Amino acid sequence: MVTQHNQIGRRGLLATAAALTVGAVLAPVPASAAQPGAADGKQNPVRVLEQTAHPLRSTEPRRNTTDLHALGAMIGDARVVGLGEATHGSHEFFTMKERLFRYLVEEKGFTTFALEVSWSAGLQIDEYLQSGRGDARRIAHEAFANSPWDREEFVSLLEWMRGYNRHHPDRTVHFMGDDIGAPAVTDAFFGRITDYVKRQHPQALARLNELYTGLRPIDDVFAYLNKPQAERRRLAVQAQQALELISGLKGSGGTAFDWAEQNARSIAQTARFLTLNPEDPQSNAAAQRFRDEVMAQNVSWWQRRTGHKVLLSAHNDHVGLVAGDPRTYSKTQGSFLRDTLGEKYLPIGFTFDRGSFLSKDAALGGEWKKFTVPAAGPGTNEATLDKVRYRDFYLDTRNAPAAARGWLNTGRPTRNVGTLFPEPLRDTAIAKSFDVLIHLHEVREADKLKP
Repeated sequence: MVTQHNQIGRRGLLATAAALTVGAVLAPVPASAAQPGAADGKQNPVRVLEQTAHPLRSTEPRRNTTDLHALGAMIGDARVVGLGEATHGSHEFFTMKERLFRYLVEEKGFTTFALEVSWSAGLQIDEYLQSGRGDARRIAHEAFANSPWDREEFVSLLEWMRGYNRHHPDRTVHFMGDDIGAPAVTDAFFGRITDYVKRQHPQALARLNELYTGLRPIDDVFAYLNKPQAERRRLAVQAQQALELISGLKGSGGTAFDWAEQNARSIAQTARFLTLNPEDPQSNAAAQRFRDEVMAQNVSWWQRRTGHKVLLSAHNDHVGLVAGDPRTYSKTQGSFLRDTLGEKYLPIGFTFDRGSFLSKDAALGGEWKKFTVPAAGPGTNEATLDKVRYRDFYLDTRNAPAAARGWLNTGRPTRNVGTLFPEPLRDTAIAKSFDVLIHLHEVREADKLKP
């Protein structure tokens, strides 16, 4: 999902219409904020940051990866690398994801690209990557419709992945969606589960169909939320009972069982998420925490089930260990993954100084449109980072000099643009959220999908 993403409300979620900042204005930086260069009264932060910064020569996918070698060393033996984005629709964030994934595949043995889209959309994309049936552009448009990822940059990623698989049939790369099932859970996806039961455990099919009655299919999650909350809660109980029924068939074992159980789990996760009350901020916050937990669980399941190393793509507020908006994201996907994987999970965040991106000016509905912001204001993290002598660079927050760590561990206003813009700047302590940071001087909006 994006933050309304193609799947519900990525960054504040659909229902956060009422709970979040409809019509919010970009908050001015307090006059008391520390000025760049003051290093909170200590050593000039720009100079100490330069001691640990590594220049990034390009965000565009290309064959020369010399400038990524230090980043590869920072990643080390991580099994899951979370790569964030400070907006949901900037060209450079998207192309850097493809560039880093290519490098990790070719140099570090990674084989899965994970994105905050629905589990079912991920399966659709991965089936194309493995079989070659279909067209990358059409598949991308179907899977990413109405999201900021319905863009040329993601077509490029899928085309590269499919090309890699043609040339490496014995070591193919995969795509997974780790999010809840939005904007829809189709009849065909329910069929993945019922068809398995029909083939392998026909005696359980009648009960399974009974449990999915009223739930199958969910054609539009926004319309589904108009159902009375009591009905949605009842259907969520049925979805959980369906999962338990499938899990009880475990004696059959095997790959087909594992996937049927995980598919049923995805439906149960979605139904529980959709019990939220869109008009209750506490319900929205609890739903967002659950969603991040679900995304972490799905990535962990995939990594454990396949043994793959995974590049996880999501917003900064999901991949980071701490969100810039903790009231909405009280515990992040990255924090859940750190609990599960320890240091084998490595979060990488993005910042940028200026440029354009895609977002929306309405909490629900509307089109993704271009917004442009000038250079970051005094007192922000970006204002100081942009004074480092490299136009674009990355650094390891864990191994920075002591003076730099002090600056990196201090919260300051930072841009984190999701589904809704404008919205307030929120304080972020970079080193508390990310093990590695990539800073870009300027970004532009992602490219529209060509006909």
